[in-house]
Amino acid sequence: MSETIKHYFDAFNIGDTEGMLACLSDDIAHHVNEGGVRRGKDMFRDFCAHMEECYREELSDIVLMASEDGTRAAAEFVVSGIYLKTDEGLPEADGQAYRLPAGTFFTLEDGLITRITTYYNLSDWRNQVS
Repeated sequence: MSETIKHYFDAFNIGDTEGMLACLSDDIAHHVNEGGVRRGKDMFRDFCAHMEECYREELSDIVLMASEDGTRAAAEFVVSGIYLKTDEGLPEADGQAYRLPAGTFFTLEDGLITRITTYYNLSDWRNQVS
């Protein structure tokens, strides 16, 4: 199993953005659930800063899967979070707790993540925080 992916999730769970960035290629393509594509480490760093401002999340029950050649990986997990600050276009935040399943797909090259695509049920999240 990819040590890079494990390190990425470990860094996520302790709020270590720089640790997450160390796992990424400079030209990372970050595909956001129901959103666009952010390209490059600077945009990923900005995304993380925004997320830390609006949400406090921890991932658990992480199951990792990888292709035999190590170039593709996937993870299924549970997101447990607190909605801290109202995110533009979303329901008003008031410290609501939420818990939902999610999954992420990765592409790797030379031991670094070149693509991250995450999916979760936004309607489920909205229902939990509304």
